[in-house]
Amino acid sequence: MTRSPTPSARQPLKLALLLILGAALLPAQAKSSGKATSEKVPSLSDVPINAKHVLVLDDSSGKVLKEKNADSVVPIASLTKLMTAMVVLDAKPNMQETIRIDSADRDTLKHSLSFLPVGAQLTRQDALTLALMSSENRAAAALARTFPGGLAAFQLAVSAKIRALGLTHTQINEATGLSPQNTSTANEVAKIAAAAARYPAIADITSDKKATIPVSGRKREFHNTNRLVGKKGWDIHLSKTGYTDEAGRCLTMRMTSGGKNVTVVLLDADGSAARLQDAGKIRRSLERARG
Repeated sequence: MTRSPTPSARQPLKLALLLILGAALLPAQAKSSGKATSEKVPSLSDVPINAKHVLVLDDSSGKVLKEKNADSVVPIASLTKLMTAMVVLDAKPNMQETIRIDSADRDTLKHSLSFLPVGAQLTRQDALTLALMSSENRAAAALARTFPGGLAAFQLAVSAKIRALGLTHTQINEATGLSPQNTSTANEVAKIAAAAARYPAIADITSDKKATIPVSGRKREFHNTNRLVGKKGWDIHLSKTGYTDEAGRCLTMRMTSGGKNVTVVLLDADGSAARLQDAGKIRRSLERARG
């Protein structure tokens, strides 16, 4: 007569069956877990951005990574100063020549504040640094006023530069960006940033966190208006911020993130915090996509 296994004898058998079943389920669970993890990383195109006009461009391939109303013509505020800088450098004036801030350089449109009083003296190079890094309106206005041939020649040079860059939806009426008639699109701002990046002086100035500038013989420290420049985790090669009531908060950058060289354009964000948050979302998305 055959005897049934005792309860104690059944335990090893049960344990063996459980181990076999668990081993069979592990690959399926791992596959399911991996799929769930990948689904948690949204594409950059799906990341919500506050700015009303957005472009993120892969500089190497030309692929658009994110686009939002990128062909709408809108005011660009102080992003204008990238164009001002290019035109001034193209003219090859004496950058070490001392220029003087004149009453004509004051902002009579928005009455913005300035760290450069009328009568202040500085080199043209330092005026360029202040216009780009600290977005000093009087410095930009002085660069245009002292342009070889004067303001009329400056404006002609800007128009010629717009044509040379193939910009068909960009209009620049003055050097600072204070005028709401200085307009462009996110797509064309990206082209302006790409052109500006080919000027080492512009790239160097706009990617510096701060600079010490002598104004009328007295040294002063000025800071970049883009607080992300020099911040841990950010590799920014070119940057320019802008703001007017009409333009909202604007930013263009060329940077490396997630192993990609990208151009970022944000136009008409609701505030400085929203603009920084938008930039942060874009960088984090690029980093996550890299894996």
